[in-house]
Amino acid sequence: MAADKSKKAKVAELGAEGEPETVDGELVLSIEKLQEIQEELEKINEEASEKVFEVEQKYNEVRRPVYVKRGDIIKNIPDFWLTAFLSHPALGDLLSEKDQEVFKFMQSIEVEDFKDVKMGYSITFNFTENPYFEDTKLTKSYAFADEGTTNISGTKIRWKQGMDLLANGNVQETKGSKRPFVEER
Repeated sequence: MAADKSKKAKVAELGAEGEPETVDGELVLSIEKLQEIQEELEKINEEASEKVFEVEQKYNEVRRPVYVKRGDIIKNIPDFWLTAFLSHPALGDLLSEKDQEVFKFMQSIEVEDFKDVKMGYSITFNFTENPYFEDTKLTKSYAFADEGTTNISGTKIRWKQGMDLLANGNVQETKGSKRPFVEER
């Protein structure tokens, strides 16, 4: 809307007590101009975000071979991923002793963006042969929907007999076909 400086008319509104209050027409025009400028800024910010996103995607591709080289070196460092997770300020406290035993078998982590990273990504945890589960790859995927929800899916872990870490929160190691000892009260 174009501002009309000749509009000095007072606009009548009802106040809190039902009494008419006057608002300067020039003030209304200034607020409308401010709104137009705000919309212009939002359009520029959206464009800037798109450009930043394009550059970020480009450099993700440039980084990929460097991540591969780094991953090859990490494989030669014993318990690297266990140490990394335990050293992380938020994750370190979450790992139980049994979790830590499993993390000793982790070989690498891969983060894969979907075609458009705004749509989601997946994280794959690669393990060597271990006594806990059959899988050598466990993947967790996060897909972002337009309405702001996130759909999360993951590999269903195929636990080896008696090694399910999620069963009652404890690993139950069993030998042969005997049932584990359960203390009765």
